[in-house]
Amino acid sequence: MKGGRERRRWWARPLRWWHTVAFATGVLCAPFGFAGNQKEESLADSVRVALSNAILDARPPKPAFTNPADQARYDAWVADMSGRLARKLPDEQHRREFLETVWYEARRAGLEPSLVLGLIQVESAYRKYAVSIVGARGYMQVMPFWTNVIGDRDRRKLFNMQTNLRYGCAILRMYIDMERGDLFLALGRYNGSRGKPAYPNAVLKAWNNWK
Repeated sequence: MKGGRERRRWWARPLRWWHTVAFATGVLCAPFGFAGNQKEESLADSVRVALSNAILDARPPKPAFTNPADQARYDAWVADMSGRLARKLPDEQHRREFLETVWYEARRAGLEPSLVLGLIQVESAYRKYAVSIVGARGYMQVMPFWTNVIGDRDRRKLFNMQTNLRYGCAILRMYIDMERGDLFLALGRYNGSRGKPAYPNAVLKAWNNWK
């Protein structure tokens, strides 16, 4: 992806690096016991600044390729995932925009897009306006306190597709780095259940289905 290395460079470092949608009456509460519940914790200033900078880039998530083979692989991935998601997201244009954004934000954060799809499956079942019993919002069930820590305090933005996915991917990447690459512990931390197997196992199983 053109410029991908530069955009992801800050994620490659360890701990050192570290618009608006109304709240509709039809918002659904996520019934899953796994819905997100990230815990607010003390972050080093450098980590907070890095996360804040990571979510500020509002450019549209349009992948760009210089290699025709990379473009072909991406097109094949979108076509495959679109067919598999058709029952969950029946509108074709929305489904393609969703997959473009997942792919873009996942790669931007140094994550596998299939992992992000698996996490979204467990967290919200692909529902844009899902709200958990603890208040986590959107596709990746981001806790609202994050908008105070690294955003502009506008919690409504968590129902915006790109904003929600960007927050979620950035937070998961941070947790992976905090756990020194241990995905099991990082997933537990994302869910607020670090050390317990149910949530990481559910995400890993869903991830495997999307590979």
